[in-house]
Amino acid sequence: MIVIAHVSDLHIDSGQRSVERARAVMTYLEDLPYDLDAVLVTGDIADHGLPSEYEQVGRLLASRHPVLVCPGNHDERAAFRTHLLGLPSAPGPVNQVHHAPGLVLALCDSSVPGKDHGHLDDETLAWLDDVLTDTTAPVLVAFHHPPATLNMPYVDGIRLFDEHRLAELAARHPHLTAFLTGHAHTPAATTFAGRPLLVAPGVVSTSRLPWEHRAHPHDHVHLDLPPALAFHVLDEERRLTTHYRSVAM
Repeated sequence: MIVIAHVSDLHIDSGQRSVERARAVMTYLEDLPYDLDAVLVTGDIADHGLPSEYEQVGRLLASRHPVLVCPGNHDERAAFRTHLLGLPSAPGPVNQVHHAPGLVLALCDSSVPGKDHGHLDDETLAWLDDVLTDTTAPVLVAFHHPPATLNMPYVDGIRLFDEHRLAELAARHPHLTAFLTGHAHTPAATTFAGRPLLVAPGVVSTSRLPWEHRAHPHDHVHLDLPPALAFHVLDEERRLTTHYRSVAM
């Protein structure tokens, strides 16, 4: 049995609120009586993409579990690459692959520099095609922006676009098991390209759904709800189950 903790949207800034919420989640994961196969963080790691924010994130995400991160629209590629991943400066998207026993995690960069919506460019899609071609193990594909509408107008307006290109790639690789994303700041489960599309809750805040009360038209998030995360469990039959958990502050 493979167990992956999936968190998203830390939005670490210079204040203490985001730090305390991220620390509560990581403390919860560190206290588990089980060694996770990975802790996956799907973007918006830093709120402004500053080197100091990534240095803070590096301290917060220190863990006995393997920690994997990909960028979101609030992240800045160069600072993300050098100050969080410790990699040399380089142009282009930040794509990474993680091989675990019985599983491959492909982390794609869906960010568009200077924009809020998402897009997987030709380089990323070619890279993902190679990752999928090189293995017969189940592959979980992770990135920040959901490639399908979630019936949340504010989020749907800045989701991943040109998603048909990803769907065409998925059709060639039946062992692509699921898509894991963030960005929406709410736990959600739907489908895309015939696979589960599983959206992690937000750590820093929780989005208001269109049918929930709001104080004014731009009151998009709950700030008083606790941070939350998802657990994805892949069993011996390659069946994927997702559990969502809130974390007490």
